[in-house]
Amino acid sequence: MDLYTLLFILTTFWVGPFWFAMLLQPHAAKTAQLMDKQWFFFGPIVIWFAVMLLNPSGLVDFANSGSHPDGFMARMAAGMTSQAGVTAMWAHMVAGDIFATRWIWRDSIKRKNNIWVTRLSVFFGVMLMPVGILIHLIFRKRIAL
Repeated sequence: MDLYTLLFILTTFWVGPFWFAMLLQPHAAKTAQLMDKQWFFFGPIVIWFAVMLLNPSGLVDFANSGSHPDGFMARMAAGMTSQAGVTAMWAHMVAGDIFATRWIWRDSIKRKNNIWVTRLSVFFGVMLMPVGILIHLIFRKRIAL
C-alpha cells in the first residue's frame, strides 16, 4: 500500500468515531464532550497539509491554474488525476463534511429534533453533505430565536 492510499484511508477512518457518536448517541454527554473540541476535523486538515508537503508542485500548479491556457477547470481536472490530487481533494471534502455534520448535529440537539430526523441528517451529513443539510433544514423544528 502506498503512502497516498494510506493517507486516503486514514482520512476516512479519522472522522468515523465522531460521525458514529453523533449518529448513534446524539444526546449522550460523551458525544457532546467529544464534539466540543476541534479534533473532529483536525485529522483531515493535517493530512491535507501532509499531502501538500509531500507534493508541493501540486500547490504551485493550483496557484498557477488561473493562467493556464486551457483554463482553470482544465488545470484543476488535471490535478485531480494524480494520487496526491485525489488524496488532497478527499481530505478537503471529509473535513468539510464532518464540519457541516457537526453543525447539523448541534442544531438538531438545540432544537430538540426528532431522533430519526437527527440521525438521518447526520448520516447524510457525512455521506452526501448537501443532502444532509437539506434534510436538516426541511425537517428541523422551528424555534423562536
